[in-house]
Amino acid sequence: MTCPHLPPLPPGFDFTDPDLLQARVPLPEFAEMRRTAPVWWCAQPRGISGFDDEGYWAVTRHADVKYVSTHPELFSSNTNTAIIRFNERISRDQIDAQKLIMLNMDPPEHTRVRQIVQRGFTPRAIRSLENALRDRARSIVRTATENAGDDGSFDFVTNIAVELPLQAIAELIGVPQEDRVKIFDWSNKMAAYDDPEYAITEEVGTEAAMEIVSYAMNLAAARKECPAKDIVSQLVAAEDEGNLASDEFGFFVILLAVAGNETTRNAISHGMHAFLTHPEQWELYKRERPRTTAEEIVRWATPIVSFQRTATQDLEFGGQKIKAGDRVGLFYSSANNDPDVFDHPERFDITRDPNPHLGFGGGGPHFCLGKSLAVLEIDLIFNAIADGLPGLRLTGDPRRLRTAWLNGIKELQVSLGPRTS
Repeated sequence: MTCPHLPPLPPGFDFTDPDLLQARVPLPEFAEMRRTAPVWWCAQPRGISGFDDEGYWAVTRHADVKYVSTHPELFSSNTNTAIIRFNERISRDQIDAQKLIMLNMDPPEHTRVRQIVQRGFTPRAIRSLENALRDRARSIVRTATENAGDDGSFDFVTNIAVELPLQAIAELIGVPQEDRVKIFDWSNKMAAYDDPEYAITEEVGTEAAMEIVSYAMNLAAARKECPAKDIVSQLVAAEDEGNLASDEFGFFVILLAVAGNETTRNAISHGMHAFLTHPEQWELYKRERPRTTAEEIVRWATPIVSFQRTATQDLEFGGQKIKAGDRVGLFYSSANNDPDVFDHPERFDITRDPNPHLGFGGGGPHFCLGKSLAVLEIDLIFNAIADGLPGLRLTGDPRRLRTAWLNGIKELQVSLGPRTS
């Protein structure tokens, strides 16, 4: 397949190239696409993404990403899943197995599962976690301070960013404290298989996913036998309201482990880096704590660079003829820097309002169910950092994760700076 208009990009350029995303988010190229070819055919060697095709359509404008997201009858999450690039060694059976995850479902099955799962994300449910998570955020910052090196240095990702999202998920579903490190380890293995530093193969990632499913199924079975006043019981043991089967609950926990843990962790890491490279914004935050901060951190970070959909029929979109079965990449990192929507998107501005970013998805059935929880976590951890580590300093550039679709930071070295009593 050829594109009728080829923009000025190097031959073979691919927005999902993990080597590219390990180096940077390609914001200049996204800007060029929005101007010259907002729906652009990105050719790939057959099978390199795990799919038996020769590429995908890259959608880069905010309005177009929203349109695709809100028309599941035209653009399916289920056909090829929402993950835009797997390892080329993955089998089709392994891809199809992921269709059991809610992220990869279409209505009406997605509607049924989401209606059950959203019981755990009501405003009341999220408020019930706030005090415990506030205490944990303060404890995380205090522990990072106590465990810093002799020169006051530590890795922000490992010591702060990873902790609160993990604790929030564990609190949400009632994972005992002693088991929480297992969930963290398994979720890391699922998300890091493209990064050779971790030496994680596709098989290890699959095994980790199955470990999470098995753990969650056992938790669900225990609650079905002996319901408690917790969210797991609401999801799996509710009478006359519909409930999740044990395996459905297991795949829901996989979604939490990646969509809830990895993404919020990376938002926090990018947010801290943004503050420390925009010191005037850090001073503003410490002084005023604007309620708009978390939304701007998510826009700035856009932890998920892209997901995909698959066209369900032949159609014209963005001036292109898209065929049934073509994959369509939704590039949230581009949409969140679209100057048609955001005034000076290149600025990190924690007072930005309104802020119609697509960091939680482009709307429609797959809009992030955990948005309120993620915003709460970001607010709590930065409040704790501003109170306990107001003089935090950056001591090195972030080391980025090698991945095809996450905007991941795996290390961010910082120093305590002046401490407060």
